[in-house]
Amino acid sequence: MAAATTTPGRQLGLIAGVQVLVLGCWFAASAVAPALREEWDVTTLEATLLTVAVQLGFVVGAVASAATNLADRFPAHRVLGASALLAAATTAGIALFVDGLTWAVALRFGTGMALAGVYPVGMKLMTSWFDRGRGFALGVLVGALTLGSALPQLVTGVVALPWRGVLGVSAGLATLGAVVALAQVRPGPLARPAPPLAPAFVLTLFRERGPLLANLGYFGHMWELYAMWTWVPAFLTASVVARSGVAPGRTVVGVTAFVVIGVAGAFGCLAGGRLGDRLGRARVAGWAMRASATCCILAALVFGAPLWLVVPVLLAWGVTVIADSGLFSSCVADVVDPRYVGTALTTQTAIGFLLTVLTINAVPVVVDLVGWRVAVALLAVGPVAGAVAMARLDILLRDRAPA
Repeated sequence: MAAATTTPGRQLGLIAGVQVLVLGCWFAASAVAPALREEWDVTTLEATLLTVAVQLGFVVGAVASAATNLADRFPAHRVLGASALLAAATTAGIALFVDGLTWAVALRFGTGMALAGVYPVGMKLMTSWFDRGRGFALGVLVGALTLGSALPQLVTGVVALPWRGVLGVSAGLATLGAVVALAQVRPGPLARPAPPLAPAFVLTLFRERGPLLANLGYFGHMWELYAMWTWVPAFLTASVVARSGVAPGRTVVGVTAFVVIGVAGAFGCLAGGRLGDRLGRARVAGWAMRASATCCILAALVFGAPLWLVVPVLLAWGVTVIADSGLFSSCVADVVDPRYVGTALTTQTAIGFLLTVLTINAVPVVVDLVGWRVAVALLAVGPVAGAVAMARLDILLRDRAPA
């Protein structure tokens, strides 16, 4: 392998590129949910199972990985590549063979399990290449996640593909990501030798104050994030209908959702990571959470307003809702035993994604009961609580810092 392939900058690009290619599988089915509702004659709530199944599969896969220290005891790039292939296969399986909700939900569960070996393992690989500048590097990784997750929205918005074609494109990109991971991605010089099996290490993440506060901040972040990502297209559509009585076109919704989730989100990740490295990761994460909580309230206030007012609020929300994500991972990596960074990151994401199942399902229920304004305003509860935890972690880290 050429020496250039093993430089930090090159690996940063490769690992982030794999995330973009593979994580399109995450929201591929959600992006085509309107077509599936029509073809399979299922309700909106039943179609939500396609997203919830991925979240639950991710949690199960992440818990199994954490219990076995998978990301720390086996070559991380091989775990990444194999997991990407499994995500591609389960996504392609729906496109090729499935004609109903039951098998689609089962395969989406499998996709979630596979992605538990993609995103947390990608974070572990990134920490093996970067110490200084780790916040920015992980911000790049999470920015790649946002772009990858939003890609299906762009495909459905600008290309007239049937829903099976959208899933097929996502599966093909994930396969390419697997090839890149296996052929080009490698652990960095900060990677530690494989540690002994230690299932009980997970418990230390909730006994020690530093990891506990970092995890609590992340859980507040996840309360809001995936509910916002999942329901932004529906919120935008309902807002336009509330004002004009006419639903917006698929292109308007798809492109706007991609820009809000993908483009604005990627910018937020990069800015948050850079600022976190300079000003303090816990501190900047707290600032981002306060800003995203404010956007929840603003989104509630502008519901039904003209697009020129709604879209800027959604763009600001897209920036702030994800700007802190890489900082939580960096904070955890900074305060745990470096031999088990992969296990710590996997545990963190497992519990965080389990929480998303609650909020993703709660949003349509609250909408039916009291409307969109209350539903989006309630998402502010998570970042407000998380900001408190990150303020305390910032104090703890400053007290530990050498004089």
